[in-house]
Amino acid sequence: MKIAIVGLGYVGLPLALQFARNGVEILGLDVDPAKIDALNGGRSYINHIEASSVQAEVTAGRFTASTDFSRIKSVEAVVICVPTPLNKNREPDISYVLNSGRAIAPHLARGALVALESSTYPGTTDTDLRRVLEEGSGLKAGVDFHLAFSPEREDPGNPDSKVATIPKVLGALTPACMEKAKAVYGRAIQTLVPVSSCRAAEATKLLENIFRSVNIALVNELKLVYAAMDIDVWEVINAAKTKPFGYMAFYPGPGLGGHCIPIDPFYLTWKAREYGQLTKFIELAGEVNTAMPLHVVNRTAEALNAARKPVNGSRVLLLGLAYKANVDDMRESPTFVLMDELNRRGAEVAYYDPFIPVITPTREHGQWTGKKSIEWSREQVGAYDAVIIATAHSGVDYRQLTEWAGLIIDTRNALVGIPTKAGQVWKA
Repeated sequence: MKIAIVGLGYVGLPLALQFARNGVEILGLDVDPAKIDALNGGRSYINHIEASSVQAEVTAGRFTASTDFSRIKSVEAVVICVPTPLNKNREPDISYVLNSGRAIAPHLARGALVALESSTYPGTTDTDLRRVLEEGSGLKAGVDFHLAFSPEREDPGNPDSKVATIPKVLGALTPACMEKAKAVYGRAIQTLVPVSSCRAAEATKLLENIFRSVNIALVNELKLVYAAMDIDVWEVINAAKTKPFGYMAFYPGPGLGGHCIPIDPFYLTWKAREYGQLTKFIELAGEVNTAMPLHVVNRTAEALNAARKPVNGSRVLLLGLAYKANVDDMRESPTFVLMDELNRRGAEVAYYDPFIPVITPTREHGQWTGKKSIEWSREQVGAYDAVIIATAHSGVDYRQLTEWAGLIIDTRNALVGIPTKAGQVWKA
């Protein structure tokens, strides 16, 4: 079997390597020549993917990367793993999916499977993607080629999260398409979860992330309520999660990050309006979570004010640029929002992140491109008026932080159990 993976990022590359490890010949396709050169040279550009795992599959001849989409004509399946961001009006942008479809279509072989993994609204696969594939190939979906949707399920930074063992939801256009999808994914994934349609699979992915968004919003709101009552929400959560049934722990933070939770819910709210349906829970959760960075900045202003310092002119260090602990993924990171707002108020802003030594170009925060992480030293950290713990990387020495920094705003409960000086640490 030979499979093409389109998009070699945080989703596509792990999937490609998993197929290759199971003896499938993989053609990795991406429009970024730098990624292609790195992978063909046995190098990795994603922190939690070791270069040795890339080198092993390249050396074995099971994995090769290219920018040449015409090579799709030799494969029996194409898996699309490209971004689905929101545009500047917070509306779905499926241009990456459709452009991938247009690039695939002229080279699509009869009998091949096209599977989309990018998170999107119900109807994308069997309507939008299907249209561009049929128009560009002259073939008919469900007759001349197979079409399916299988939502990605990645948990970067979690050592217990393995591509092979995460159950894979499959939705397909026809029963024959489903059989083809199962034959393809069954080569690499241990547990397959077939559902009735592409739309049911698309809706499954949205449900998973809306569930998380709503519950994170709930604890973010409770954090503010309990703080007003002088109750530590982290203590409450830790006590509540001892209940062995009917409760699942979610944790507050400075805002939502990553490519899924801040974005996927709005794909459904947008699509729901087409059917005249309201999505009050989803939109309220979005409002609460979007407001959290402003709360952190206001809390930082309070802490600085207590030290008789204004935000304007203060030096503020953001600890952690990645959207979650122990990864190098900065997509949709709330730290960018914190940096933007602090900068707008006149603060001098810097960051420290051991996983992100320099900020690479992003779609939303290009003004920070090229900015470098400071060095972890008493001299550098101690030079800032305030340090905001935005991401709690486990490799950071927080005891050192309390020795070096005069004022710390902790949004992640990272300093629990570490002795601190009176007035040094503010929760946010």
